[in-house]
Amino acid sequence: MNLWIANLAPDVSDDDLRALIAKYSAVEVAGVKRVPGDGSRPGAIVEVAGTPDAVRALCNRLNGMFWRGRSLLAQEMMERANP
Repeated sequence: MNLWIANLAPDVSDDDLRALIAKYSAVEVAGVKRVPGDGSRPGAIVEVAGTPDAVRALCNRLNGMFWRGRSLLAQEMMERANP
């Protein structure tokens, strides 16, 4: 399952994201993929392993959280079914 986390401070590292997630949830971070943009509101796709309820609770906890001078945007990314 993936989470979209946006409006990160420019100096946030992958390890910082892992630590933030570990602080608020027991879900495992399998990977972090940075999403290119104009740099004003950096974002990342975070691949997590956990129950859907745990991932949803983490998403709800992070969405709107003020962290490192920014208000985070966090959303669950739904898997697309192949047609």
